[in-house]
Amino acid sequence: MYDNEQVLTAFRIYSQLSRDGEADSESMRQYTANDVIRGLVDQFAQEVDCIVIPAGEKLYLVPEAATSPFHIKNATLKKEYLSAKAKNIDVYMMYLAILVLFGQFYDSYHSQEPTRDFITLENWLECIDMRIQALKEHGTEKLQALDAEYEYNWSQLVEKWDAIDDLRESSRQQDGRTNSRLGFLSLVQNFLIQQGLVHDLGNQELALTEKAKTIVQRYYMDTQYNRGILDFLASLEKREEGN
Repeated sequence: MYDNEQVLTAFRIYSQLSRDGEADSESMRQYTANDVIRGLVDQFAQEVDCIVIPAGEKLYLVPEAATSPFHIKNATLKKEYLSAKAKNIDVYMMYLAILVLFGQFYDSYHSQEPTRDFITLENWLECIDMRIQALKEHGTEKLQALDAEYEYNWSQLVEKWDAIDDLRESSRQQDGRTNSRLGFLSLVQNFLIQQGLVHDLGNQELALTEKAKTIVQRYYMDTQYNRGILDFLASLEKREEGN
């Protein structure tokens, strides 16, 4: 039988996690110090297809599956974080941008610890463009085969990237209203900041949070979750460097 106080403490921690997506340092202390409380909180999280991640001085509730009520649906991403006319391909482009961003901190997904402190928006954009250019070299038929293999719309991503107006890339004042690649990255940046995954250091420089580092180490390196996409992106980087 569980002690009543332990159950109440665990439920208070879970309630804070479900309400805010994170829990404070006191909750973190109780969670890590007491096996019973930790087990109960983890059970509550599992019931909604989530996992509890300690990172830094906080706890975070992270959805493990699309069936979780805490999973952000594509419709929500388009409505709240992207432009009014956003389509599913914009969401795919957002995912690609995030994967590339994380990869630049982890030596193309092969290191367990970050290998850099920050990245600039310009460098982030260049890294995405480098992979898109490498994708183009595969040709239409090969891209369509890759679409099926990885369940990812690589061919449409190439078309989308080319369609974004890059005539105003020299402007440093980029936001979601600017129909440009930097404008798009500004939208993705805002999403990452709101989700507590990056810090804005100013001067168009971004750094990963402890939450992001923990998620990358536990999930992004695992082929069970990334379906080999990270290795494929890394191969694109090597392909481009070899030219």
